[in-house]
Amino acid sequence: MAKLPGKTQPAPVTADAAATGQVITAGVDTHRDFHWAAVKNTLGQVLGTRRFAATGAGYQALLAWLRGFGTVTAVGVEGTGSYGAGLTRYLTGEHVRVVEVNRPNRQKRRRQGKTDPLDAISAAAATQSGDATAAPKLRTGPIESVRVLRGTRDTWIKARTAAWNTLRALLVTAPDDLREQLTGLTPARLLAACLALPGTDNTGTGLAHALLDAGTATRIALHDLATMISHYDQAVTRLNTQLTALITLIAPRTLAQHGLGPDTTGQLLITAGNNPDRLRSEPAFAMLTGTAPHQASSGLTDRHRLNRGGDRHANAALYRITITRMATHQPTRDYVTTHRTPNRSNGKHIIRKLKRYIARNIYPHLTADLAALQHLTP
Repeated sequence: MAKLPGKTQPAPVTADAAATGQVITAGVDTHRDFHWAAVKNTLGQVLGTRRFAATGAGYQALLAWLRGFGTVTAVGVEGTGSYGAGLTRYLTGEHVRVVEVNRPNRQKRRRQGKTDPLDAISAAAATQSGDATAAPKLRTGPIESVRVLRGTRDTWIKARTAAWNTLRALLVTAPDDLREQLTGLTPARLLAACLALPGTDNTGTGLAHALLDAGTATRIALHDLATMISHYDQAVTRLNTQLTALITLIAPRTLAQHGLGPDTTGQLLITAGNNPDRLRSEPAFAMLTGTAPHQASSGLTDRHRLNRGGDRHANAALYRITITRMATHQPTRDYVTTHRTPNRSNGKHIIRKLKRYIARNIYPHLTADLAALQHLTP
């Protein structure tokens, strides 16, 4: 058991404590290779802390150690979507209530210091006090498949963008004849022209002599960059096809709503998670997506402001849906016309209201799709 700075180390508690019927709350600070766990009783006293390996055997040992103190009411876990994903899956499978805990705020860390056992104790305290109440997302099921495919696709898109930026930067300083040949072409024609440039697989002395000429080196570099971009294009197209098929299967009701496509629907599914019990109500979904307005009233002024919290990726998806509906959905266009004012036009206040309305409109279809997932088998 690790010694805590400035704390008197509690006496070890054996498995006999379980016989006393005491109720305990636990907290876990997660890392890649190990986790630190802490236990508190109903009086808020720290009963012990211990480090466990981040493996299947380590998870079993951690739960057995917790149950040695008494009945486990809840376990607060930091990083349920990253380093704590495996532990969360195991505890949930053992019917232990898991609560998602944010890291301690910096002001508290400055007062107490920063150690892994202290972070585990803070996680237990947040769970016990009710400051942490969120249920973690389950990292299993079809929505996890959507998250994995989207994450891979986004990585390919970023790599493709970087390759395009490098290719265009090379054209700026390319030899005059090459620059004049490739300037002004559309992206598709530019890619085809660069692919037609001579590449090389030679790595011998002859290549070194050829690369003494900057023009030759530029042509080889442009050819290689174009080859990479073409590969990225194929990978992104393949992943888009897979995502469209998967999202059409698991979220047909949500996808059928005006302005939603596979991309925005996929993001909303990831935000909601694989366990529909996380979305307790429509206002909770609005808060999760950052569309629930905040009061900004003072004196005789009664107004609301944009919510800057919630999942910003989901909020961005709702923004894209809003812009699409403002352009193509007649009821939305009528709403904008009705609420437009000479000094405010169709500004933030209209978009904020529309995003809130769209979240309310999407919620029943999304929850119906999530509920239907329970009957889908791979």
